[in-house]
Amino acid sequence: MDRLNGSSNLMIVSDLDYTMVDHDDPENLALLRFNALWEAYYRHNSLLVFSTGRSPTIYGELRKQKPLLTPDITIMSVGTEITYGESMVLDEGWKKYLDHKWNRDIVVEESAKFPELVSQSETEQRPHKVSFYLEKGKASKVMQALSEGLEKRGVSNAQEELVEWYAENAKDNAQIIHATERCAAGIVQAIGNFTLGPSVSPRDIRDSMLNMKILSLDHEVVMFYLFYERWMHGEIENSEQYIQNLKSIFHSTGNFVHPSGVDQPMQQIIETLPKVFGQKQGLDFWVWIDRVSFAEVSLGSWMVKFDKWELSGNELRGCLTKVLMNSKVDAPNEFTWMHIHQTWLDGSKGKDNTPWFV
Repeated sequence: MDRLNGSSNLMIVSDLDYTMVDHDDPENLALLRFNALWEAYYRHNSLLVFSTGRSPTIYGELRKQKPLLTPDITIMSVGTEITYGESMVLDEGWKKYLDHKWNRDIVVEESAKFPELVSQSETEQRPHKVSFYLEKGKASKVMQALSEGLEKRGVSNAQEELVEWYAENAKDNAQIIHATERCAAGIVQAIGNFTLGPSVSPRDIRDSMLNMKILSLDHEVVMFYLFYERWMHGEIENSEQYIQNLKSIFHSTGNFVHPSGVDQPMQQIIETLPKVFGQKQGLDFWVWIDRVSFAEVSLGSWMVKFDKWELSGNELRGCLTKVLMNSKVDAPNEFTWMHIHQTWLDGSKGKDNTPWFV
């Protein structure tokens, strides 16, 4: 929370499975649209919270499979574990609160009286959570009896229930909507419906590098890497106009430090672009950025930091990226990229032999 100078402009709290993450969307298009929107317009002054029934173990597995952003707060194990930031610092105060009048042994003993309850895997058994599978038709009876038993001893994916609740209680409430879009796209729809801020994802803007109006440093970074993804896909025209546009963005004497440590002129990136055009055409190749932050290091000079990720097929690679940008003298709201420095993130270091462009 230290990255915010004051109170949060907006806080989004979202479940993961079939809410932020659509498991029926193999290309993760809705999630990638949300990612671009959040990093371009909201990350610098707002909070993103994931609330999931998953344990830390299978939450971590999901992060390796899907292009999830790093939340500011992660609520896991059905609300029994709360962590903060990328390093997932445990909320010890919440842990102490849950410890009060909690006896895990009693819960295990009482639940053992119901053969209908089938224990979930060990990864899902947590200090303040005992997890089971239960057939839906038996759920009401077992849950009522188990609750009564636990009360005497002294102590999710609710999609259908939410739809029923909405029909009964919220249909005419203007402050609640039942989104018509799926999952992450429904979250974007809600942002627009309640006019909470920008709701058009940069991914919904075609020819973004030519027609974009730069709003901020984070917005420019998102747009550049979106252009890079589309260039590699061959989705846009292999045009000299794009090359000239990049030459106006990258300083003529700027340098780029590859995550392998190789130092090269930034102009070499521009010279290489035509050679890699369309290399990922027809392939599952996606690029997104995470944790964008920026600080003014001197008058008109900014250090922008973010994690840049690429998912190519089933291979996920990422690097910490630092970009030094200067405001243009003749156009203070536009920026020149002076220097780019990248280092591999954990799990990507051993893949230096795999091509990595920028």
